[in-house]
Amino acid sequence: MSKIETVEWLDWKRLPLFSRFDDAASLIQLGDQLLEEATQQTTAADYLRQFLPQLATELSCQWCTLIERTPEWETIFEFGRNSAASFPTNLCNEALDRDAAGLGADEKKADWFYIAAPLGDVRPGTVLLVGGRDLTSETLSNAVVAARVLGYALSIVEKREKHVKRIGRLETTLHIASSFSSARDTQSLLELIAKEATRLLVSERSSIFIWDQEHKQVVACPALGVEGNTLRLPDDVGIVGEVIHSGKTVTVDDAYNDDRFDPSVDKSSGFRTRNLLCVPLRNNAGELIGAFEVMNKQAGKSDFDDDDAQSLEELGVQAATALENTRELEQLSRSRDQLTEQAKQKVQIIGKSSAIDALRSTIERLASTDLPVLILGESGTGKEVVSQSLHYQGPRANTPFIAVNCAALTETLLESELFGHEKGAFTDAHETRIGKFELAEGGTLFLDEIGDMSLGGQAKLLRVLEQKVITRVGGSESIPINVRVVAATNAKLADAVRDKKFREDLFYRLSVVTLELPPLRERPEDVILLAEFFLTQFCGQANRRVLKMSAEAKKRLQAHLWPGNVRELRNLMERVAFLCAGDRVEVEDLAFILSPSRDSVVDMSSDLSLKEATRLFQQEYIRRTIKRVGGNMSETAKCLGLHRSNLYRKMGQLEMQEASDMSEEDDD
Repeated sequence: MSKIETVEWLDWKRLPLFSRFDDAASLIQLGDQLLEEATQQTTAADYLRQFLPQLATELSCQWCTLIERTPEWETIFEFGRNSAASFPTNLCNEALDRDAAGLGADEKKADWFYIAAPLGDVRPGTVLLVGGRDLTSETLSNAVVAARVLGYALSIVEKREKHVKRIGRLETTLHIASSFSSARDTQSLLELIAKEATRLLVSERSSIFIWDQEHKQVVACPALGVEGNTLRLPDDVGIVGEVIHSGKTVTVDDAYNDDRFDPSVDKSSGFRTRNLLCVPLRNNAGELIGAFEVMNKQAGKSDFDDDDAQSLEELGVQAATALENTRELEQLSRSRDQLTEQAKQKVQIIGKSSAIDALRSTIERLASTDLPVLILGESGTGKEVVSQSLHYQGPRANTPFIAVNCAALTETLLESELFGHEKGAFTDAHETRIGKFELAEGGTLFLDEIGDMSLGGQAKLLRVLEQKVITRVGGSESIPINVRVVAATNAKLADAVRDKKFREDLFYRLSVVTLELPPLRERPEDVILLAEFFLTQFCGQANRRVLKMSAEAKKRLQAHLWPGNVRELRNLMERVAFLCAGDRVEVEDLAFILSPSRDSVVDMSSDLSLKEATRLFQQEYIRRTIKRVGGNMSETAKCLGLHRSNLYRKMGQLEMQEASDMSEEDDD
């Protein structure tokens, strides 16, 4: 190239690699075609129909198929003929277990070979399986590359296919929702909703069940074939009853063979239900107001699936919005009262110690007042739970409870966060924003870690507490507020006042009443009660039977000093509920966390995310199990309920160096 020509050009098809024909070039070209076509095809079936024959040609095989373990092996798409007339189940299973491609001979036909290559994490459980007479180690390498590219390409096509369907249904749902405004009364609206739901879900019939909580009934509207076009049923029977009380979608493929199905509606209407889909019906506030059901997928169509459920839920949101204006104010009030009661039940002060009994008694007396309360206690003692108890046991229970962590706010952010700001008040103020005081109007504002607030912030807060008005940053309007303030800190505020780090006038303004929460180490009689409470709670979240604790485990819990207090105990019980291998909590399940001489990197009082804490827990648990069985990996896998290859893979996922070390020792 001359000095004048300063640019050299090279396009994709003129790469030196493509100037000669060899296996690598052919494989790269195939991969290029796979990915290019993936950006254009709209269905996975069409994509596989076009490219599996090309893969078979590239791999020089007579038979090529894509299979999935669900848990039985099912064929997704197939090309060619399997002359061996057999299926290499063991090879396919091991390929998934090892996450590696394998080449093996057919057990019954000597000149026939199989290659099983997983598609990778983008398509877990899916394997590219090829068979032929001339498969070699070189073919195996090519199959690994082909399977990986196919996995990514197929993922692209399937996502596009799903998105296209979803967009189509969303457009239809939006169009249907716009038609609801044409209805002039509740009955005609309900009939229109039912008609459009059957059309959207390609079904025969649809009904909306409105929940009459006061009378513990559901009202079916419309109930076709029933006199008056409505039908009242108990709210605790049948599929509808289950959906209303669980808040979860239910799909039934064979109604009369499902014990939950209530045939009384069919008897009343003369209709016979074959299959059905029922979703919870919620209003804009997320409150459950009933159930939405479609029945009998039309002939020639498959059963109701997850996409149908999602579409019906989305249509249900629009239907609930349209219906909401016709509901009685008393019904809205009852729904609000029910939600408040649920919140009250979640806020419990657990314990039988004299200190906790006294605390409960004090809260009961204070809850009915508007007195400011200052809650003192170490980190993790439950200061926010106490503040919530003050709120939900008082007359403000049906109003907002807003919590603010003062330690997380700099002085420059504090004023905007608490009092709000007007549009243009500062550089990033692109819109008007109301502050926490306005959000808590009529309710309670909980100021956590008040001891960490700057002196400037303290002065602004004191002014608001005394004048009971706020002014948004950048604004001039004085906004009156009606908010009860509850503050909390783990700092010794009296010392801070003496050291001029906390304003004395604000201290006295906040501490009209002071509650001091005892650390958990000073009330050991409450440890087991709290542990069992949290264990029951988290076992429910983990969908497992409530774990019992052995006597030794209880002793170990009570012997611990709990530097992280109730939060540490709660975090521990959460990990135990999700990760305990047995049906009972043994001392070994707690040892690495509670042992005074522990060398674990897991600090249960740290503010770790559940994902990170779970990873560290699993690492340490595996290490200690290996140590307990003297380094025998087969025995370790048995203790953990895993296959040894799965144990190695799990250790690799957890980035444990021992995984490679142990594997090399086994190879030796």
